[in-house]
Amino acid sequence: MSSARDDDAALVEAHERLLSGRTIGKAVRGPIQSSWRRCNSMGLTADRLQAAYTADVDIGGKLTYVARPVLDRLETRLAGVPATIFLTDERARLLQRRAGEPSLNRRLESLQLAPGFGIPEELVGTNGIGTALVMTGPAFVCGREHFADAWSGLACAGAPVRDPFSGQVLGVLDLTCMHLDADPTMADIVAEAARSIEERLLDGVSARERALLETYRSARGVGVGQSGSPMERLGPRDRRVLEERATELISSGRTGFAEVRLSHGRAAVLLSRPIGHWSGVSGFSVEAAFPGEGIFPLLAQGSPDTGSPDTGPGVPRFPTPRPAIVSAPQPRTPAVPADQWLLAVGEPGIGQLALRARQRLGLIADAGFRIGTTLDVSRTAEELTEVVVPRFADFAAVDLPDCVLLGEEPIRVDGPLRRTAIRGTHEGAHLYSVDDVITFHPSMPQAQALATGEPVREPRLSEAPGWIAHDPVRGSKILSAGVHSLIAVPMLARGTVLGVVSFYRSKASGSFEEDDLVLAEELVGRAAVCVDNARRFTREQTMALMLQRSMLPSGMPAQHAVEVAHRYLPAKAGVRGDWFDVIPLSGARVALVVGDIVGHGMHAAATMGRLRTAVHNFSALDLATDEILTQLDDLVIRFDLDDQRAGKADGGIAGASCLYAVYDPSTRRCTLGRAGHPPPAVVLPDGTVDFPHMPVAPPLGVGGLPFETVDVELPEGSLVVLYTDGLIAHLGQCDLDRGFAHLLRILAQAARTPEEVCEALGALLPADPSDDIAVLVARTRALDASQFASWDLPSDPAVVSRVRADVDEQLAEWELGDLGFTTALVVSELVTNAIRYGAEPIQLRLLQDSTLICEVADGSSIAPRMRRAHTTDENGRGLFLVAQLAQRWGTRYTASGKVIWAEQPLPGRSVQ
Repeated sequence: MSSARDDDAALVEAHERLLSGRTIGKAVRGPIQSSWRRCNSMGLTADRLQAAYTADVDIGGKLTYVARPVLDRLETRLAGVPATIFLTDERARLLQRRAGEPSLNRRLESLQLAPGFGIPEELVGTNGIGTALVMTGPAFVCGREHFADAWSGLACAGAPVRDPFSGQVLGVLDLTCMHLDADPTMADIVAEAARSIEERLLDGVSARERALLETYRSARGVGVGQSGSPMERLGPRDRRVLEERATELISSGRTGFAEVRLSHGRAAVLLSRPIGHWSGVSGFSVEAAFPGEGIFPLLAQGSPDTGSPDTGPGVPRFPTPRPAIVSAPQPRTPAVPADQWLLAVGEPGIGQLALRARQRLGLIADAGFRIGTTLDVSRTAEELTEVVVPRFADFAAVDLPDCVLLGEEPIRVDGPLRRTAIRGTHEGAHLYSVDDVITFHPSMPQAQALATGEPVREPRLSEAPGWIAHDPVRGSKILSAGVHSLIAVPMLARGTVLGVVSFYRSKASGSFEEDDLVLAEELVGRAAVCVDNARRFTREQTMALMLQRSMLPSGMPAQHAVEVAHRYLPAKAGVRGDWFDVIPLSGARVALVVGDIVGHGMHAAATMGRLRTAVHNFSALDLATDEILTQLDDLVIRFDLDDQRAGKADGGIAGASCLYAVYDPSTRRCTLGRAGHPPPAVVLPDGTVDFPHMPVAPPLGVGGLPFETVDVELPEGSLVVLYTDGLIAHLGQCDLDRGFAHLLRILAQAARTPEEVCEALGALLPADPSDDIAVLVARTRALDASQFASWDLPSDPAVVSRVRADVDEQLAEWELGDLGFTTALVVSELVTNAIRYGAEPIQLRLLQDSTLICEVADGSSIAPRMRRAHTTDENGRGLFLVAQLAQRWGTRYTASGKVIWAEQPLPGRSVQ
């Protein structure tokens, strides 16, 4: 049967979102999300994972010997089912592989799933065995829930096998089949078999329990073990609930009733009563009865001082929201009716050990689930305190240096620490609060733990003078509040001390014992790795953000074509590659650019910088809009090829988009081109808002397809709004159509200046968006007719002298007579070149902007070259002369030829 959890499309999308640093979403189960994040934080990649072989694996050891009968029965039970049984040790190394059809075995062997190979989560990613060990609990992983691509065709259900008394995980039992054959009940089958192995482990040390069972059987007679009991009809989960509750009853050492709620609205009543053996072994038995199947005969037996069957504390009252134990003083052993069913026997001391072991394992398992769900240092510290309070301590505090919070590498943690997280069962403990800066005195347990790297226990704080001497006033208040015991544990990860964690207990709990140190160290160790991962992520994000900011425009360049304003919001989850630019061009034109690099982190920021530099270089060559996009497309393809040749697993560009617009204020025309980018919005002076129709083009890096452009005439005062897809995604809550409609409404209502438009959009944007958002708003200006003059010229050298006179007259009209001599020389050289080497039509144009621009256009596409003429050369000095007289000069190509231009500064004028 196909698993109900299998939603390939959603899982694939979520996996890609994880690898690109975006939010996974709700399509993935919580345990799988946690495992994916662990794998991603350890640097695993989905396409390069390999099991590790260890020669010294104890394949025929105790665990294998004890589990053999259980594996035999399970193999018989699964005869004909295309599934394989695995048994591993505590390090995820395979000990046994049973059954499995040939095709499945070939698939498993290709993944190196054979005895001796280890498949922990840190090597091969999310899987039933490795993930079960990390979680110290059952794990079910199906299809695309596997982190590794090679494992996506499998379904795995794993359950840990524990020592029944110490609670230590000895190994994992796993059931694996093909993804299409998966069934979620696999988890129940594996859990049941794992418990059977644990029971066999118990057989070697449970002679005392067997003595108690003998006494119980003698009291029960023939009623014990008969077939058809309700116990046999219970599901695995209900049995587990009853067994855990029975352990609690035995460990309490009290006689009484307990009501236990089961699935599907059912309930059971458990009776705990003392039993003893002639050898002196004494303990308790726990029996189960079910409503309508023996409960009232059980209650009718009664016990001294427990009340009648219908009233009194001995009667469970259905439905009770939580089970409650009702104790009675030493009842007589009643004659047991045959419709009660034995659930467990044991001694209180051993039961308490088992109960405490189970509680500790549960706490560690919860820590694996709940700590490290984010890559935020402060939040990870808070998660640690949430897990341990109140189950392990009444108060917990995490103190870290500021360098860790900022993502830096702590060299020595011996100075002030900042309280990063604190949690308690109640207020008024007088402990330091969050954000308080603390300097621990050398005599304090926290300082000793940091200095030695070992946990320190103070079972009685009232007798710890060093702790009180640190702050006598606060210390007295803390003791008065009932806090009496402390464990300080250094937070160590990868050999680095990150901070210290303090666990406190108050009068409501007993003092910390010696074995609590081990549990505290285990909990802090797990949290330390998560904190260090978050610290490293913070450092990388900070460095990437610094790199990105250094590559984004620090200010807008001087130009007169448009009035601009911009906004840039970096993503909370990591630096992306969004960017924007304003590039002055020849002829008083300006280029407006926005782009987006898919991905996050240093690679995306560096790629963004490379593309932005390339755009500047291509723009300096005065290339056409479609040609610039073509060159960028080729460049991205080369980036990918270089990364592939370098063998970078995480290299390459997953996708890049760009929108390039060129506005000419002399013609009021805007040329637009895009590569996989959303179109700009245009707001006309009358308030009309629209998205110009632009040809659709693939993102950069696809190659093989041409880029097309569109020309739009814009009245003076029009607004051109360029943006990245993060804006539309946020406005539309991931619905693009709704996002575009929302943007149109905002622009229709916004004021007319670019800054006011940015303010209106910024008011709707979050402080920490899920994706980068870049917005560039430009309001167009136009050159007045009086600011430029043009002449159509014949291809006749005699016209040059007349043109010089016309230019002198025009400069006098503009009150620029001081530039007459140099401008006449520039015009003479450019017009002469066009007549000699160009083709008709020939046109001269002068523009008075922030500079004086001289342009000569002709119908030839052959560009002149500047060279150094020798003494005997008669030609070759014209462009050299122009370069000396002009501030800048260059050539740009048009659809009908070329334009050679030169700019001269205007004395005493600046850009407005």
